[in-house]
Amino acid sequence: MLTSPPRAAPSAPKIIKAYPPPPSRAAKEKHPVEYMNSLHVQELDPTGERTHLFSKSNRDAAHVGDILLVRLKNGESFAGACLNIRRRSVDTSILLRNEVLRTSVEMWYRIYSPLVQGIEVVQRRAKRARRARLYYMRKPKHDIGSVDNTVRQYLRQQAALKMSSSSGSSASSPLSFGARAARGGGSGGGRAKARKK
Repeated sequence: MLTSPPRAAPSAPKIIKAYPPPPSRAAKEKHPVEYMNSLHVQELDPTGERTHLFSKSNRDAAHVGDILLVRLKNGESFAGACLNIRRRSVDTSILLRNEVLRTSVEMWYRIYSPLVQGIEVVQRRAKRARRARLYYMRKPKHDIGSVDNTVRQYLRQQAALKMSSSSGSSASSPLSFGARAARGGGSGGGRAKARKK
């Protein structure tokens, strides 16, 4: 006659230690998503220049239709007419349109991206745009074409301003004045003497 093996005595149940949940920011903040976005914006834009540049409360802010120049940290740059400004807190981005090698090119740039070194307003629109998105500029009738000449003129003006400011500061400094006096009138006098000979 077959008999079943004896059953083992039931063991005592294991006690699992329960830990309280970590403190949640939602209990303190009514809008935790906006709070986190503000923290990211402060981290990516500590000076607040980009936020002020695209703020609706700023009268001198960048608007659609303006020509913007975006400089990247790898040395590249892209300029174009702004067709759209998508304000999404830390994901705020702009759409630029330009003509490169006779081909229309559109680029999206996030203003808070770590790859973006700076954003400059090259030229303001003559009149305020009556639309928030200037997608009609894609048509040949309203397309402004290439903005390279405008950007090149803007860069020349910036370089001239830097040169004038640096020359003014060097002329007012006593060291440069003493160096010119020691040379006997500076480099200009030397050129004039060489021409007379």
